[in-house]
Amino acid sequence: MTTTQQQQQGLEITRSLSPTSISHSKIDLSLSSSECHGFWRDAALAVPAALFVLYLAFHAKKNLRKLSNGRNYVTIAYYALLWLAALLNLAWCSLQAWQCSSGKEVAWNLLSLFTTAGILCLEISLMAFLIQENHSTGFETLARAFTLSGFIVGVDILLKAIFVFGFRVPLFVDSEETTHRMKWGLWTVSKILLAAVYGFILFVHSSKWQDKLPSRPMFYNYVVTMFLTNAVALFACALAGIGLTFGLWLYNLMLFCYHCLYLPFLYITFSADIFQEEDLRLDNAYYSEMKDAGFFDVDWD
Repeated sequence: MTTTQQQQQGLEITRSLSPTSISHSKIDLSLSSSECHGFWRDAALAVPAALFVLYLAFHAKKNLRKLSNGRNYVTIAYYALLWLAALLNLAWCSLQAWQCSSGKEVAWNLLSLFTTAGILCLEISLMAFLIQENHSTGFETLARAFTLSGFIVGVDILLKAIFVFGFRVPLFVDSEETTHRMKWGLWTVSKILLAAVYGFILFVHSSKWQDKLPSRPMFYNYVVTMFLTNAVALFACALAGIGLTFGLWLYNLMLFCYHCLYLPFLYITFSADIFQEEDLRLDNAYYSEMKDAGFFDVDWD
């Protein structure tokens, strides 16, 4: 190697290690992370999740007062699960750049696993509470619901963890690839199971066994909405699995709407009714105490 070549090589190394080149490489890395989905898409995903958490925090004092006075363990468990799912969902929506950041793959997969598990646990537990007529305040109803949801969520996490960390399936990573058969096959099976459960509940609701289900219109409306949502998601997974780009677009749209709207929809659908029942229980309890104390005894003579 000649002296001139050595000087040129040294100059290139010096330029590559200069603060300007290093700063440009950092800027390029940050831009690649921020442009993973686009700023406006990430903002549109994170803002509704943050607003819902703020809404829960604004009403937390009033709701906690009702729960502490009512001492309904089923309702307390529902409210705690709602908070857990909302916080996990906020973290998932706010940290979308982790998908495109090197070294964050494991953290992103773990966050996605726990977020989907938290929301699924809330979904299953709520259905179990309602089907068992959630006016029961004892630990027996709570134990049955959590046993069912815990078993299903545990199996779900285990299978997804095996696929993600064992077989290296990009289950929670958005990409333009629609030919990953194992990924779309797993999501298709998951949506089939959820759609089948809600479809079976609709069948029971329209059969002679409908008295086994809660006689609440909001319960039926919720089941219809979730059945249609999972049916559309199933259709999207099937299309993506056979290589159609429209299926990938539709699946991403359903995923976006799910993380933005599902928890507020759940809260609006059930919470007003649940907390109204708490008020009625408290009123009945106060009335019984006052009646036992003789406040309503009137001597009409």
